[in-house]
Amino acid sequence: MTTTSGGGSRRSPESGGDRIRRAAYELFSRNGVRDVGVDAVIAHAGTAKMTLYRTFPSKDDLILDFLRRRERLWTEEWLQRESRLRGERPQDQLLAIFDLFSEWFARSDFEGCAFLTTMMTVNDPASPVRRASVEHLANIRGYLRQLAEEAGVADADHFARQWHVLMKGSIMAAHEGDADAASAARELGVLLLRSHGIAAD
Repeated sequence: MTTTSGGGSRRSPESGGDRIRRAAYELFSRNGVRDVGVDAVIAHAGTAKMTLYRTFPSKDDLILDFLRRRERLWTEEWLQRESRLRGERPQDQLLAIFDLFSEWFARSDFEGCAFLTTMMTVNDPASPVRRASVEHLANIRGYLRQLAEEAGVADADHFARQWHVLMKGSIMAAHEGDADAASAARELGVLLLRSHGIAAD
């Protein structure tokens, strides 16, 4: 974070907890929550072990913080914001998701959906980490449902679930190495919108 004072700018010091959060986000995003231990996070952050446990009593607490940050950065500030900016009509904004995905899948640092990978890592349905992953995925569907309602879809909830299947399927296909996964999902999205009586191209 940069703050401005007088005629210049200065960088405010980053706390140990902030370094832990940033390190965990980078490592969990890239390698998944199962394969990254707290020692790796501590080493990446360059902090003492006590700093981590003072802020996060358990690894689950650290993962939950990561998922909340992922929702803010990925779901809200990237997916929702950019899809809104790229389309005038709600149906265009829905399709813009796959335009964003196309660019995302082409990146050398494409890491996939952290909510999906985390959920699949934790089998216990009572786990707070699994429940949080499911909730964050539901929040994405909530955004899709909102766009569907704005587009005039009669059963917006069912539509949102269908659209989310296209999104999740394209992400998994991209993991397989399918370079055209996003464009294929977009084509299906156009057909889905038309099947609900919504003009799209």
